[in-house]
Amino acid sequence: MIATGAGRLGDGMAKLFFYYSSMNAGKSTTLLQSSFNYQERGMRTLLMTAAFDDRFGTGKIASRIGLEAPALLFEGTSNLFEVIRAETGKEGGRIDCVLVDESQFLTKEQVWQLSDVADRLGVPVLCYGIRTDFQGQLFEGSKWLLAWADKLNELKTICHCGSKAGMVIRVDENGDPVREGAQVEIGGNDRYVPVCRKHFKEAMGEGD
Repeated sequence: MIATGAGRLGDGMAKLFFYYSSMNAGKSTTLLQSSFNYQERGMRTLLMTAAFDDRFGTGKIASRIGLEAPALLFEGTSNLFEVIRAETGKEGGRIDCVLVDESQFLTKEQVWQLSDVADRLGVPVLCYGIRTDFQGQLFEGSKWLLAWADKLNELKTICHCGSKAGMVIRVDENGDPVREGAQVEIGGNDRYVPVCRKHFKEAMGEGD
């Protein structure tokens, strides 16, 4: 888990972090625990998540084990630097850490804006998201976080075979792999399954 102060490295400067995973690796739980650690020490956190992921209701981040907390919503057109700067300008608005869930849905411009939050506002930013989609392709937000974040951390889960699950497959109502479709389709355990690379290839029909 993230201890208070983990948003800064040895030089004391605020940093941009990316915690990436496959599905069902507990990224939202880890984010909420990190926020709690800051708040427990009298620090203020600002939580953000994608506007269109409303599986657990809007305006909040929720984990599969029942933890939840209110969050600001971002859309593809949101200027995150301006949103966060406005929050810091409010009375009592000092922010000690920004935590972003579903960061795979960020645009390239928004990742750059979050780097500005760290570099220009001096506020650490911790992003949590899925690295690749059901076809093994990088999400836009994940691509640019991998390129620009100061520190990368992998949150791990396992495939049904016991190996590390670094990929994810989308399944239909019968549990069969889906190989084509839109990159973004909101769903949980009923639609997505974390798997290792070997079983991802098998699901995609490689070698058939």
